[in-house]
Amino acid sequence: MSTLKRLLPPTIALLLFVLLWQLVARRYPPEQFPTPTDVLKAIKELADNDLLWSTIGISLARFTLAYLLAVSVAIPLGLFLGRFTRCHQAIDPLIQLLRPISPIAWFPLAMLWFGIGNAPAIFIIFLAAFYPVLLTTVSSVRGVPAVYLKVASNFGAGSRMTFLRVIVPAAFPGIMVGLHIAVGTAWIHLVAGEMLGAQSGLGFMIVDARNFLRTDRIMAGMLLVGLLGLLIYKGMKGVERSIGRRWGVTA
Repeated sequence: MSTLKRLLPPTIALLLFVLLWQLVARRYPPEQFPTPTDVLKAIKELADNDLLWSTIGISLARFTLAYLLAVSVAIPLGLFLGRFTRCHQAIDPLIQLLRPISPIAWFPLAMLWFGIGNAPAIFIIFLAAFYPVLLTTVSSVRGVPAVYLKVASNFGAGSRMTFLRVIVPAAFPGIMVGLHIAVGTAWIHLVAGEMLGAQSGLGFMIVDARNFLRTDRIMAGMLLVGLLGLLIYKGMKGVERSIGRRWGVTA
């Protein structure tokens, strides 16, 4: 019964959205505003032509590689800067100078440096994910209550154990916030990167559909982007709960 109560509100909201979409689409030609049925037919057409899963796989591969690269650099650097205040004070002006620059603004240089293909899109996704993870990691480490460190010291914990057993678990919820933010920004810029410089993937599929005035495929691509983003979010929430239970951060 509790599962039904939890699933009922989002199901109703989804049905109302589809109904509203259907009603609005009926006022326009299908070439201008396709109905939900038209979009589902476009997805089936892509699947029948063996384009659907290859396109999704390419986009997910680019996203995963770039996101993991960003996380593997940003989290250790954020932990280091959060722990050593003077180093953070030295490098923070540079971070604050580069952070506001949109990843899309880097695209002309990315194409000049890496050419057309996977590399520019991966570079843009890396930039989109890097700064949210870095800044939230630094903030989370610096926000660890001093009493935690004092208790660890009183129990004879060394600096290494204090860092691994106290600081990292205490900063974990804040780091996860940054990881969630980075997933959203990176996924958005994945599509933008594929629109500008790639010859495959969901973003390229949307641009290609625009060139042929296939609005049903455009909206199919948009729907797939949203669904995949939702699945990635749910997957991250599961990983977060698992690690949180292991460290005693979440129930």
